[in-house]
Amino acid sequence: MVKIAPSILSADFANLERDIQRISTADYVHVDVMDGMFVPNITIGIPVVKSLRPTTTLPMDVHLMIVQPVRYVEQFCDAGADLVTVHVESDTAENIHAAIDKIHAKGKKAGIVLKPKTPAEAALPYLEKVELILVMTVEPGFGGQKFMADMMPKVSTIRAWIDEKNPDCELEVDGGVDPETCKVCIAAGANVLVAGSAVYKAEDIPARIAALRG
Repeated sequence: MVKIAPSILSADFANLERDIQRISTADYVHVDVMDGMFVPNITIGIPVVKSLRPTTTLPMDVHLMIVQPVRYVEQFCDAGADLVTVHVESDTAENIHAAIDKIHAKGKKAGIVLKPKTPAEAALPYLEKVELILVMTVEPGFGGQKFMADMMPKVSTIRAWIDEKNPDCELEVDGGVDPETCKVCIAAGANVLVAGSAVYKAEDIPARIAALRG
């Protein structure tokens, strides 16, 4: 079954607990952490993740768009993240491996993220080590961007590698996912879809989550 991970970047930040309850039929709560350096925006951090943890039983999928995430991955795990993803572009390969090891040492799942301009091959050094690979279908940093359909060959390529080398690994896409583009993503091999505005702007959120499953 295709999993849905609504991004709270599109929620009402004055009512985050309420808006997390509204996505109770989803599979993950997707938390976008931005530092204003790796991406040109600043969102939320460790204290907010810790505050949100008691409000939901859903796994928290924390996407770190920050410089040198190895410095903070343990703190995000301790705050309540179930899955922590780090960008391959955010540090040296050595430090990305170290970040993955630190996440696993905390008993949590680890993933890597690829920006649109980053080739699929960048995932290969980590492919057999992670529980999730996230392919960005917009430039990271802001919500509400237009879906980049030209990322689908990358998704299909990584899906083939996952099936061959690490079948338990999930393949996630993030950016511009809606009831139409979700079909393209699923056809390309994604099994986890991040959706922000498509979920939170819907009149019937459970129905929208069901529709996004394809």
